[in-house]
Amino acid sequence: MPEPLEITLRAASRADAADIAAVWHRGWSDGHLGNVPEALHAHRRLVDFQKRVPPRIPTTTVAMVGQEIVGFVTVHDNEVEQLYVAASARGAGVAAALLRHGEKVISARYPKAWLAVAVGNARARRFYAREGWSDAEALDYPAETAAGPVMVACRRYEKVVR
Repeated sequence: MPEPLEITLRAASRADAADIAAVWHRGWSDGHLGNVPEALHAHRRLVDFQKRVPPRIPTTTVAMVGQEIVGFVTVHDNEVEQLYVAASARGAGVAAALLRHGEKVISARYPKAWLAVAVGNARARRFYAREGWSDAEALDYPAETAAGPVMVACRRYEKVVR
């Protein structure tokens, strides 16, 4: 297991967009290839993530190790919409720190948080269970694409946050 890292969380800025997109693109490939419909793959190129990041900047928090962005969390209402960590920082507490931050943001307005995990993403499902999240139900999640949503078989995880 990697040594714990000195992690700093801060609000994302427009200047972070390229780094966030790179972390998201690599992380999405790690957790989703083979676990989502083939139709979604054509909409998950780096350029697609570069387009998806800017509208999310106001609700995104980045994790920094030194001057490097190593992860991010995006909250939408009571959903932890996105949570990704660079492979080099996995297992070192970055994901847990980002998840706790997302829970805190949600708890200011909602009693319960939720997130969707692709059924086959076993690593993420184990992580959320370790962090106290409950697998609540099956969910067909509408994954955003420029051509319209692609439905992805997911599990809905929930956690009481206040």
